[in-house]
Amino acid sequence: RVRTGKTETTVEFVFLLAPTADPAVLVDVCLAWILSIGQRGTGLPLSPLRVELARPAMHRELLESHFRCPIHFNSKHNALVLRAGDLTRPFITHNADLLQIIGSRLDAELEDQNASLTLRERVKNILKRLLAGKRPALGDVARQLGLSTRTLQRRLTENGISFLEILEEVRRELAHHYLQQGSIELSETAYLLGYEDANSFFRAFQLWEGTTPGQWRQNSSHSLSTASGRVLR
Repeated sequence: RVRTGKTETTVEFVFLLAPTADPAVLVDVCLAWILSIGQRGTGLPLSPLRVELARPAMHRELLESHFRCPIHFNSKHNALVLRAGDLTRPFITHNADLLQIIGSRLDAELEDQNASLTLRERVKNILKRLLAGKRPALGDVARQLGLSTRTLQRRLTENGISFLEILEEVRRELAHHYLQQGSIELSETAYLLGYEDANSFFRAFQLWEGTTPGQWRQNSSHSLSTASGRVLR
């Protein structure tokens, strides 16, 4: 997550599928990695304003020596705090010709991969990318597929598929994913799924699962904790 203010930019790593606390070593490696990318890309000795870590104080001298900035322990999150202007620095390693070669190859591989997917799977994948604070229409998906809206509708009909049916299926799957992340609020989940308000999401979820999003999250969290305890035993 990147949050930009007037004077500071915060780069936070969030492991959405982790049922337990983030390992300290993994957090440190990720923050060091993003700092290294900035330094190598800009060719400048990028120095953070501070590093914020959620864990208790440990190895302070070692971390401050590496990041060359103060380390704030017992913070709300694990984040690298940079100056707001640091993200506007140009990358001297940018190579437009190489990027075009690599990009063309990746596009070709993606087309080969998509060719093996069914129409339903391709539509679902596109909807998952487009569902981020808005409700994609059939025309939006058609453009991503390089088809006209009429052609896509005809192909869906030929396969006995309803666009709204796929949309609801995608929303339901993503709702489960978001609700398993304790850092995502219920109102934020509703927004990410393209609902106009939280109440609309609550009503839809009640129809899917026969319970509220909050209760489902609580039950899911309990199930994960129980499963983790069994594995440890």
